[in-house]
Amino acid sequence: MCRLRIEFIQLEPARGLTLFLASSKIDRANQGRQLSVPALTRLCPVQAYEDWLECSGLRDGPLLRNVDRWGRLGDGLHSYSVSRILRRAFHRSGLEGEGYCGHSLRRGFATWTSVNQWSAKALMDYVGWRDVQSAMRYVEADASFGAWRR
Repeated sequence: MCRLRIEFIQLEPARGLTLFLASSKIDRANQGRQLSVPALTRLCPVQAYEDWLECSGLRDGPLLRNVDRWGRLGDGLHSYSVSRILRRAFHRSGLEGEGYCGHSLRRGFATWTSVNQWSAKALMDYVGWRDVQSAMRYVEADASFGAWRR
């Protein structure tokens, strides 16, 4: 998330985003890869992206930025900041935030896909995992059985 750059994101309003990741942990040849992010009916990342660009006035550079105490945008968000931001969001929502980190977002998403009956293949394609065992480590064991639950 912290390495996303606006110039590497193509927006199709109300349809989706196409992201180009110049490098990643699984891209040993440093060729980069493209990801597609569809628009959703709730908590839509496409709408959030559109809103952020409109609100921030950003046109290039890092997508996510640090904000100083006077509300000015900085150069870019550091990966260590994600945990602090996540915990602060939990706290402001009245939830306990300790024990959560940036990786919790990935784990939560993987579990959400399982609850919402995504196939393991769909999850792996969406996140970029190549190994089923890697993907399944992120899904909470006590996740709901979705439509199979009584």
